Amino acid sequence: MVESVLCYGSELWALREEDKRRILAVEMDYLRRSARVSRLQRVRNEEIRNRTSAQETVIIRRIEKRSLRWFGHLMRMEDTRWPKRVFKWSPTGGNKRGRPRRSWNDGIRQAMRDRNIEEDLVYDRDGWRLRLGRQHLAV
Repeated sequence: MVESVLCYGSELWALREEDKRRILAVEMDYLRRSARVSRLQRVRNEEIRNRTSAQETVIIRRIEKRSLRWFGHLMRMEDTRWPKRVFKWSPTGGNKRGRPRRSWNDGIRQAMRDRNIEEDLVYDRDGWRLRLGRQHLAV
């Protein structure tokens, strides 16, 4: 239940490293609570993961998967629909000084590189779903 509440609306998050760190801390907190181990007992995170049989971080992967699923849906939309129009819109005017903030699009491109997914695959719905890890194809 914690994962579903934590991931609500995560399709549009532009995750920074600090955000990922905080999400992992929340995940570790609920794993500790489910194992009934306090931080005062000084049990290592690896031991908690072994006790709860949760070897990998689930929440970050789920957020990336949901974002990629939304990206595929967005790219297959007609160009006249508002979400697609907002996605393709680029504001006019000058940029602020300093390093540009990491955008949602940058996070999607990084997740696609991590999973070795090409952008052309987005138009093949069944192939896209298989690459994201959904094994069930629409019949």
